[in-house]
Amino acid sequence: MSDQCSHNCSSCEETCNSRQKKPADLHEKPHAMSRIDHVIGIMSGKGGVGKSLVTSLLAVKMQKLGYHAAILDADITGPSIPKIFGIQSRATGNDFGILPVRTKSGIDIMSINLILNDSTDPVLWRGPIIAGTVKQFWTDVIWENVDYMFIDMPPGTGDVALTVFQSVKMDGIIIVTSPQDLVSMVVSKAIKMAEMMNIPILGLIENLSYFKCPDNGKEYKIFGDSHIEQIAENYGIDILAKVPVDPAISKACDRGAIETLEEDWLEPAVQRISEQEKGKGNGRS
Repeated sequence: MSDQCSHNCSSCEETCNSRQKKPADLHEKPHAMSRIDHVIGIMSGKGGVGKSLVTSLLAVKMQKLGYHAAILDADITGPSIPKIFGIQSRATGNDFGILPVRTKSGIDIMSINLILNDSTDPVLWRGPIIAGTVKQFWTDVIWENVDYMFIDMPPGTGDVALTVFQSVKMDGIIIVTSPQDLVSMVVSKAIKMAEMMNIPILGLIENLSYFKCPDNGKEYKIFGDSHIEQIAENYGIDILAKVPVDPAISKACDRGAIETLEEDWLEPAVQRISEQEKGKGNGRS
């Protein structure tokens, strides 16, 4: 290495031991018959904050706007997407690959609960098998003409989340949090993981943010004061939405009728996601 080395290997013709090699691209290609234009990951630092709910609501919103939405449920040990949509049927396949299950409004879904004999059976698998299954949902499932795919990420920053980030090329992620101070700490870990993986963070969504009393119209912070503003300021990230504690949400999820829920809390998030639109046909097919 020369004393005048600028460490810019792309413009250097010298051959030396210090030459910096471009990291290998580990992203897997989807099924040959798939066409997926945009992929958005929905992530949380821990479980139980409403990540699957936000994933479902965003997919429903995009579908209502005329896009073809899909959900890849990467939360193998805690799959809840089929229940939220009221799906009773199982995934099928043909000679070419696995076919996702389509909801009433036309959203394509693939989840481990769609291939288990009983949806209540626990998934007692080691991490590598779980990670491999998630990867197969990307490579072996035929995702036809998908404008926006939402990946319901496994909670936390473990090996399965790492596999998803390394295997699937994403346009960005949205991080879901809740008001508790403990959650704000683990959200910071999720943000730092996304930054280390060079994945754009589209913004934050706070679930369980407040309860609006139907009697007096006042908003009550059941889970305490929010810390999302401080997190957003610290990392220069936008707050896309604050989802309230609303019995209508629980009722819709329990009935498998999330597609009938009328709400406008996620409009800013939908607008941010729509900004990813760069024209059809430039996806990962």
